[in-house]
Amino acid sequence: MTSKETILRNIAKNKSSKTVDLPSVSHAHNDHWLGNLQEKYLAGIAGAGSKGYVLNGLDDVPALVAELYDGATNIVCTVDGVSIANSVGSADFTEPHHLKDIDLAIVHGEFAVAENGAVWVTLPKDGHRALYYLPQHVLIVVSKEQIVATMHEAYQRLDFSKAGYGVFIAGPSKTADIEQSLVIGAHGPMSTYVALV
Repeated sequence: MTSKETILRNIAKNKSSKTVDLPSVSHAHNDHWLGNLQEKYLAGIAGAGSKGYVLNGLDDVPALVAELYDGATNIVCTVDGVSIANSVGSADFTEPHHLKDIDLAIVHGEFAVAENGAVWVTLPKDGHRALYYLPQHVLIVVSKEQIVATMHEAYQRLDFSKAGYGVFIAGPSKTADIEQSLVIGAHGPMSTYVALV
């Protein structure tokens, strides 16, 4: 008998034939999520290595961009109602590789999750999903009214009927694989901030 056959025989011999029902999951909020979801979201995104900014409206986005990204010259903005000087639309790029020289992408987020600071984004209008990953910096604009408490609520809101792509983004690219040392911006944007409007 080979080693493989011995291993498989031992697995089969010790495999439980008892079936176990899946646990029931309650989506009810506990007291932790009662209160101001906006404050909870700002704490959640800070825990993800990023920062959230609360703005009065879309008109305040250009001032935030000037404050955070003073040296950005190549800017792509896909958020309707936001006008950034010298920015271009993502439709001007015919291939994702053209986005490699973009300093800043300003994109729309569908909703935010207070629990972990994540934002759900779908395929940008007339754009590439690479717009979330190739630019040096990303600013996601989300409505203050579109904050949910937990990932349980977030999953209930997912809808792929309008877009065939979606992803949760929680802060900038980061890794701690090498020497257990956290490196930010290793595989994608060096910063990812969220503007709540």
